[in-house]
Amino acid sequence: MINWVGKGLAMGRKTTRYPAGKEQAPGVSPDRPLGGPYPAREIPALLACCPVGAIRQTGPEAVTVDYRRCVHCFRCAQGAVTPLSWENEYECAGLASEDSRCDLARAFKSSIHILVVDAGDCGACLNEVKQLNNPYYNMHRLGFFITPTPRQADILLVVGPLTDHMRPVLQKTYDAIPTPKRVVAVGACALSGGVFSPSFACGDGPADVLPVDVAIPGNPPPPLAILHGLLVAAGRKTPVPLESPPQEIPQEAPGR
Repeated sequence: MINWVGKGLAMGRKTTRYPAGKEQAPGVSPDRPLGGPYPAREIPALLACCPVGAIRQTGPEAVTVDYRRCVHCFRCAQGAVTPLSWENEYECAGLASEDSRCDLARAFKSSIHILVVDAGDCGACLNEVKQLNNPYYNMHRLGFFITPTPRQADILLVVGPLTDHMRPVLQKTYDAIPTPKRVVAVGACALSGGVFSPSFACGDGPADVLPVDVAIPGNPPPPLAILHGLLVAAGRKTPVPLESPPQEIPQEAPGR
């Protein structure tokens, strides 16, 4: 045992500095498309290339991206005549609605237990959630713990588009969690149904049956995005908009 301790000390700290500092390691985010000014004549083709309708026209020469629907297929970047700009950002969790509540930290500052429910996930989002327990992300240092029982849970974290056979199961699980409790939906499928909705087998995510508080977009979202969402649910981080922020159209200098 002492040999392992010595080896660990020699290697130095490997855990991410987030949220105390900005994560600089490459590959922590899959990037996301930005809206803003766009050539008017190319907008119809841009809207048609998105398989889930995440891109909307907001003006004669402007578009916005709904991150709750975006599945990161990169068609707007690789298949469009004028590619959309993309940014690298992992703090992307926002409030699911105007009635969302994010104040768990007042009662559970350092010990928040999370119950994870797979509501028809393909495995991608669930795998990203599993990474939170590894030494690099180490969510225990932030006071987050996984629990197998709803009786001990404070946060219900749901992945997947919510298949029909999981509807009563999810509802019973939610009802068994004591109050105060929060619901966090992870991934595009849990926020909008993704590429699977609408269909005979699933709906548009857990919001069909539960009051979702925090939405974490992505397909799948990286572990740091999920950490950000948990911190938002606990009231320890600020939520961000779930649509691409507007971009100002560059103005020409006077006299040109």
